[in-house]
Amino acid sequence: MSQRYSSFEPKGTRWLLQRLTAAFLVVVLAFHFMLLHFVNHAADVTFAGTQMRMQTAGYFVTMVAFGLTATFHGVNGVYNALVNQGIDGTAKAVVKYGLVLAGLLLAVQIVRLSLVMAGISL
Repeated sequence: MSQRYSSFEPKGTRWLLQRLTAAFLVVVLAFHFMLLHFVNHAADVTFAGTQMRMQTAGYFVTMVAFGLTATFHGVNGVYNALVNQGIDGTAKAVVKYGLVLAGLLLAVQIVRLSLVMAGISL
């Protein structure tokens, strides 16, 4: 009989965060589809409309949270998938810090883009 292996410690922090971020992403993705595919059809979504939506505080915060949550969820998921496949030693450390760097760069870009789309300059 095969044994189940996971790099997540059952009920650990990374395990919990992966599930919480997944639940948040499902809810916000449903909101996105409803708003931008059913209420407004794809052909009606414009750059100016996006700028207008991003100037609304609630929408702005939701979209920034969506981007940052998706970044964490993706980076954490890729890292744990590689650990589950058996990566260890130096390769594990390189992947870990490479993903942390990529995640941080993506997070900075998400915030920068969101601020520009909202018309906020630093």
